[in-house]
Amino acid sequence: MNTTTEAAISADPLADQPHAIVERDGVRYTLLGTAHVSKASVDAVETLARDPRFDAIAVELDTQRLRHLTEPDALRDLDLFRILREGKTGLVAANLALSAYQRRLSEQLGVEPGAELKAAALAARERDLPLQVIDRDVGITLRRAYKALGFWGRMKLVAGLGAGLFEREEVDGEQIEKLKEGDMLEASFGEFAASSPPIYQALIAERDRYMAARLRQANADGRPREVLAVVGAGHLKGLAQRLREDDDLPSSVLGELDLVATGSRVPWISIAIAVVVLASFAWGYWHGGAHLGTALVTTWFIATFIGGGVGAIAAGGHPLSVLAGALWSPFKPFHPGIASGTVSALVEAWIRKPTYQDFLHLRDDVATLRGWYRNRVSRTFLNFFLTCLGTIAGEVVAVALIYGKLG
Repeated sequence: MNTTTEAAISADPLADQPHAIVERDGVRYTLLGTAHVSKASVDAVETLARDPRFDAIAVELDTQRLRHLTEPDALRDLDLFRILREGKTGLVAANLALSAYQRRLSEQLGVEPGAELKAAALAARERDLPLQVIDRDVGITLRRAYKALGFWGRMKLVAGLGAGLFEREEVDGEQIEKLKEGDMLEASFGEFAASSPPIYQALIAERDRYMAARLRQANADGRPREVLAVVGAGHLKGLAQRLREDDDLPSSVLGELDLVATGSRVPWISIAIAVVVLASFAWGYWHGGAHLGTALVTTWFIATFIGGGVGAIAAGGHPLSVLAGALWSPFKPFHPGIASGTVSALVEAWIRKPTYQDFLHLRDDVATLRGWYRNRVSRTFLNFFLTCLGTIAGEVVAVALIYGKLG
């Protein structure tokens, strides 16, 4: 039988903090809703985490984010070549964009975002208590959000993350107040998250279910236990409701919410571009002879070569990485498995190998535009994205010019 109490306790650190207390299956969960940028939340967590009544502590973190919070040098272990080869460049760059946003908040408010979660984790370590990491992997959350959107929604999502990389203005007061009552990931996407049901579903509602299932799973051994769960205030109501009402097996909930639909592996857009371009070449040779056909082929190669090269130059790439990206750009639609940005970035990382200091300073450097260009790791990511963007622009220009010649 499940019972729930949501009340402030006098002379208790919970008295002036948003919280909910849920008892389920012999376990008493004290859910503490925190503001990720509030010193008061940090103080409350430090007090409660040392309360002897709690024999386990849970935090709204995944393993990767916990490591980044508690091990400042964790980014130095990034395998840049593996990231590029496995096509995870976008995911890592998205994480860096979120880090840049959080760094801006830290500089403006004097409180490290997530400091209260870090305090809870360190207190569990000091007291030798079980630390339950209950949030979903941020990469899965971002991929599910991305997959749930249509084409234009995805473009807005990418544009929003891109803007977060280079934005230097202070976070406005209204956004900070929302953050105090909301969620760090949701706040990172600004107004787009508030107006997009798929984004809200992936960032908030699904994670409420996920964290409730993780809490039930982590405490399913039948032992009576007092668990302090530190979560963002935006999750407090939904998590309490899910923890109180959900009856599905935790393993089935976690399996469902960890699944990312792969969709079609066929690169239809690249195939369509390749078919259109090759058909244009064939039509040109058939109806206009060698002169027109050669002109069309030359137009394609020059436009895409320049587009990819300009993108790599804009990223501050080494001359050889610029050349590599430019040379591969004309062939990219005919070999969609290898992007021109990947070729350029691999050459960039090979020639300008990132140093230990680059990885060590990565978290700070991505907070500024200058830092993105100065740091060899982040500049490699820029090389990937801007070369790809330049290649796409070159393809658009090439198709327009070819259409004009055929007209």
